[in-house]
Amino acid sequence: MAPQRAVRLSLKKPTYAVCVVGIKTYVDVHSDVPKGAETFSVSGSSGVEVFTVYNTAQVTEPTGKPYWPLNAGVDVIISVNAASKALNDLKVTVSYFGLRKDGALGQSVLYLTGADISLDVDTGRTGKVKRSHGDKKTWRWGPEGYGAVLLVNCDRDCLSSREIDLSSTQLTSLDDLQDMSPMVLSCDGPEELFHSHKLVLNVPFSDSRRVGVFCARGGNSLSDYKQVLGPKHLFYEVERHPGERNISFYVEGLTFPDADFLGLVSLSVSLVDTKTLPEVPYFTDTVTFRMAPWIMTPSTQCPLELYVCSVVDSHGSNEKFLKDVSDLVLKANCKLTVCPWAENQNDRWIQDELEFGYIEAPHKSFPVVFDSPRNRGLKYFPYKRILGPDFGYVTREIQFAGASGMDAFGNLDVSPPVTVKGKEYPLGRILIGSSFPGSGGRRMAKVVQDFLKAQQVQAPMELYSDWLCVGHVDEFLSFVPTSDQKGFRLLLASPSACFRLFQKKQQEGYGEAAQFDGLKHQVKRSINEMLEDKGLRNDNLYAQSCIDWNRAVLKRELGLTEQDIVDIPQLFFLKDFCAEAFFPDMVNMVVLGKYLGIPKPFGPIINGRCCLEENVRSLLEPLGLRCTFIDDYLSYHKLLGEVHCGTNVRRKPFPFKWWHMVP
Repeated sequence: MAPQRAVRLSLKKPTYAVCVVGIKTYVDVHSDVPKGAETFSVSGSSGVEVFTVYNTAQVTEPTGKPYWPLNAGVDVIISVNAASKALNDLKVTVSYFGLRKDGALGQSVLYLTGADISLDVDTGRTGKVKRSHGDKKTWRWGPEGYGAVLLVNCDRDCLSSREIDLSSTQLTSLDDLQDMSPMVLSCDGPEELFHSHKLVLNVPFSDSRRVGVFCARGGNSLSDYKQVLGPKHLFYEVERHPGERNISFYVEGLTFPDADFLGLVSLSVSLVDTKTLPEVPYFTDTVTFRMAPWIMTPSTQCPLELYVCSVVDSHGSNEKFLKDVSDLVLKANCKLTVCPWAENQNDRWIQDELEFGYIEAPHKSFPVVFDSPRNRGLKYFPYKRILGPDFGYVTREIQFAGASGMDAFGNLDVSPPVTVKGKEYPLGRILIGSSFPGSGGRRMAKVVQDFLKAQQVQAPMELYSDWLCVGHVDEFLSFVPTSDQKGFRLLLASPSACFRLFQKKQQEGYGEAAQFDGLKHQVKRSINEMLEDKGLRNDNLYAQSCIDWNRAVLKRELGLTEQDIVDIPQLFFLKDFCAEAFFPDMVNMVVLGKYLGIPKPFGPIINGRCCLEENVRSLLEPLGLRCTFIDDYLSYHKLLGEVHCGTNVRRKPFPFKWWHMVP
């Protein structure tokens, strides 16, 4: 490690200095030299290491007693091994000689006090703070990387509080300390040293609104913990008690990475000499944290809890839908949470309102709900009902223009882990529905896209969804888990597959079997009629071309082959130049492990069975999946949504640790 400071010696009087353990100090042996001096020797007492640094091409190391030439650029570096027991108990002596080395022409004496000062965090990512003399200022990704991790303290551990924990400068619950990263200040040395020196913690102004630091003095009272660094506190003179050698701190993150924030923050401690004016820092130790990113979980992750809304409005009740979803949840053995009317204001589209994810540090992980800027009837549900102890909350608001339908989170998905041309995405890639490149159509708000991109670990990509009336990616794709080596399949809505199925059934003599059979107040359409309908055929040629464009992008950006994709029969129709599902959109499903809640398509009945359902079963059940078809026709489909739009699932985090990847 390069020397942090220099000490200039004097022939007339002893020099006194403080040396920090592990830190090299440059000793100036050239500024005050006796007349006629040509060489010098240097020695240190026990506990002091002395190094001579020189150019081997110009200087040959002396044999016997080392006399070093003064005019050849020989530098002296010292360090101490441990904290001193008393002031000035370590000594370095420099003697100067002329051409005849029979007696010293002069001597300089340096008295040292060793101080052991170190600011330490969990650079090894083990969940515990360990003492380190290595590089704590650099943060590195990868399995061999290092550097501490900070959680954004975005939950609410105190049930009586109305605010997110990070918004308070006072600790509201001792449980909140578990959300923070520990930091330890070591400060060993003679007690007299700290009478004339102080320890000062600092946070750069640019980082001060990103991080908060609480000083811990033990005990079980909230008053034993006070915020000493943060948006209103750029420095803190450490209150060190006599004999105190270790002082504990807890560090909280205040903001997620974003367009204006790369995610790195630093803190430092300085040992400052109070006898000088201006006060001079002898030594500064700096640590760097990276803010843990918000991570989405794909539908292939194990389900923990399904959310759905109970509604009663002019379109009727969704009571039957709730019963079917409840039965599915029971099969999947996960929790069910029903948002009542009083809390959803008849806003049934809970998929659009929020997205579940999580944040993780080596010492802790907890789920975080990302609240969309759509702000309809469910606007307050994530903050009022989901935010709580060990359940965080984050949102991004659109400042000027209002949110569009593209900003709803049905237009947000994430793939399972993939490898693309040797590049690994162990946490998958985020999928965002957008306009066709260069078209100037509808897109998700920049503030949301910037946030997702800034997390770095799930490399967002845009798909073309603006061809749809609602415009969401969940209208034409879904991911399901499989038990084979690939681990998943991509399901794509396919008009071509649907027409092929209907043509096959027509050839088998079932042309009069009708779509929508069994539905009241809905005109039935026979297979023959649908196949002869040129308008329907043209609408679906267009829809298929849009899906095929996305298919190519998904194959390229996710490293997929045709064997990784399953085509699910589906038809669309155009209305005002954008597409809607002709019958309930089966890829718009909820995935609960191997149990799939699929919109019931009400397809042509052949031999007592819906041919669309039978086809989908034949495609998915050999993969180990179980298909349950749920009637959402009146309660969701007629309102331009399906099962996926009306549900939301919190899932298990990835076992993979995000800091082990290289973005």
